[in-house]
Amino acid sequence: MKFFLLATLFTIAAADSYRAAEHAPKYVAPSYVPPKYETATYAEVNYETAEPYEFGYVVKDTESYADFDHSEKRDGKVTTGTYRVQLPDGRVQIVTYKADSYGYTADVKFVGEAKYPEYVQSKYNSYSAPAYKAPAAPVYSAPAYKAPAPVKPAPQYKASTTPAPVYSKPVYKTPAPVYPTPAYEAPKYKATTTTAAPAYDVPTYIAPTYPSAPVY
Repeated sequence: MKFFLLATLFTIAAADSYRAAEHAPKYVAPSYVPPKYETATYAEVNYETAEPYEFGYVVKDTESYADFDHSEKRDGKVTTGTYRVQLPDGRVQIVTYKADSYGYTADVKFVGEAKYPEYVQSKYNSYSAPAYKAPAAPVYSAPAYKAPAPVKPAPQYKASTTPAPVYSKPVYKTPAPVYPTPAYEAPKYKATTTTAAPAYDVPTYIAPTYPSAPVY
């Protein structure tokens, strides 16, 4: 009974999963369309018929001592402008320029007088370099020469009057051993019997017979 129930449950679960897979939405891969690139076109600028313009700006910064301005305008084929710069020496440089078909021309002028700060003695005591005193050259004294001590004469050795010892040859009382001469007996050899050489029959040579030459 239990086996039948389990088999029934497995069958129902398999049927449900099949129906779910059958009604599931199918995935459709999107079609890829490569983008189209168009070649960029550049319009040539005709500087002779450029549009008129005009601009200007002013910069003044106390901390960096930057003080200048610039203005320019164009009307047709002629460009004019001017810029002013505050120089470090107190003067103001003004440049007025013009650019047309004949080229570029500029008029430069300076306003004011150049001023340089005067030298002021420092309030701090001036430092003087220390006087350098060269050390005195060392004085070298020659060492006192001391004569070497007199050399002692070599000792004189006297010949010994003791006569050299005389050694007597030792006398051995034990006689030398006498060894008997061994007697050798010549070996006896038996004469060997010589086997006669076998007699061979001289073979008789039978000349072969050849058939007579054919007649043509």
